[in-house]
Amino acid sequence: MNTDASTLTAGSQPSNETKAAGEESLAPQKVRIMGRLSYLLAWFGGCVSIGTFTMGSSVVGSLNLIQATLAIAIGCFVIGVALVLNGAAGYKYGIPFMVQARSAFGFAGTRLPGLVRAVPAIVWYGFQSWIGAGALNMVSATLFGFDNLVFFFVAFQFLQIGLSVMGFQGIKWLENVGSAFILASLVYMFYSTVQRYGDELSGSLLTMQGSWGLPFWSATMLFLGIYSTMILNVSDYAREHKHGTGPGLLTTIYSMSILPCTLFMGLIGYMVSEATGVADPIQVFANAVDNTPLLMTTLLFIAFAQVTTNVLNNVVPPTYVLMDVFKLKFRPATVIVGLLAFATFPWKLVSEDSAAGLQVFVQTYSAFLGPIFAILVVDYYLIRKRTLNLEHLYDANGPYQGVNYAALIATAIGAVVALNVSSVSWYASLIPAGVSYYLLMQYWGPCQRFRR
Repeated sequence: MNTDASTLTAGSQPSNETKAAGEESLAPQKVRIMGRLSYLLAWFGGCVSIGTFTMGSSVVGSLNLIQATLAIAIGCFVIGVALVLNGAAGYKYGIPFMVQARSAFGFAGTRLPGLVRAVPAIVWYGFQSWIGAGALNMVSATLFGFDNLVFFFVAFQFLQIGLSVMGFQGIKWLENVGSAFILASLVYMFYSTVQRYGDELSGSLLTMQGSWGLPFWSATMLFLGIYSTMILNVSDYAREHKHGTGPGLLTTIYSMSILPCTLFMGLIGYMVSEATGVADPIQVFANAVDNTPLLMTTLLFIAFAQVTTNVLNNVVPPTYVLMDVFKLKFRPATVIVGLLAFATFPWKLVSEDSAAGLQVFVQTYSAFLGPIFAILVVDYYLIRKRTLNLEHLYDANGPYQGVNYAALIATAIGAVVALNVSSVSWYASLIPAGVSYYLLMQYWGPCQRFRR
């Protein structure tokens, strides 16, 4: 029975065609505010991850220019397919990730995938906020002589917290309006990089042998790994997209919104780091742009891009986790998430060896995100046959109460395999986790109540 859970829980969405800023809940989404173009632009604006520059820097020496470009393209296509697969439940039923996960992990068990998703988001939140503050500080120091990075970090973080409490209504317009500026800035920065370093790079990067083996596939996973967090909680966004878009078109929307930003940023970081040995994104652009007004524009772009990325990708997921676990409202939960970002010590993440450190960070959390993704996909498509019982998903005393140990065991199996093949951890975790979860759900007695 697919009873509408909005009749069962508080906080259901209103039946009118708009909703107030910050009016978000875990109940099935009734009011969807994003059409196809708006949804594409939201993803485009939200995918300007400053970590992509660093990932580009981290593959210098192992891939040539063609291999790096193809690795990014393959990673983005896999991301698009994965987003469609795991976002189908949220798109169809209007439920967020923390509710979707209840059928596989149980009400108490969802704390595991929630925590695994929330921690990287908060770390990236702090890291990207520090980068954005650094860009603003450089602008201020250049134009006005005021140089205080800590001040700009604190002010920048509270600005983002203020924008975040507006909810998806505010996020939609921030991403849609900002996408045009982001695209124009990325095209210009790529052009400036080629103009400045093209001659010295053309020979070495194109003639370098590189590798089509494990380093190449490891690179595809690095660029995929940055978005593996979003793959897990894509239902949080898909529930805002209006009905009527098929899986093929959705794959195209996801892939084409992610590819341009990832390609430009990854290759810029790759080329500048090869030419200068610098991995810090702020220093990368300071080296690439020698015209002061254009450098100021570039730095303001970096700051703006961190806002569009953070409010979509690094605020919403941990906010929903706090709402589910601690029964908080959306606005206080977003404030708490913003304050937690201070505790990530992001200045440590932008040290000279940050490229290597962030590479290990991405590989490690992907080893846990991959198994959870596989479990959710197997649960929805093979166990549930794409049919969910919303009444059970919102009934804490129903068949999904407690913990489904099949999901925890399968996650552990997938993570162990992935950590032993860390360079391709996300890929390596999928089959062990998916197969073990399916077999446990089929044949292990304690799991049978979750199969109803």
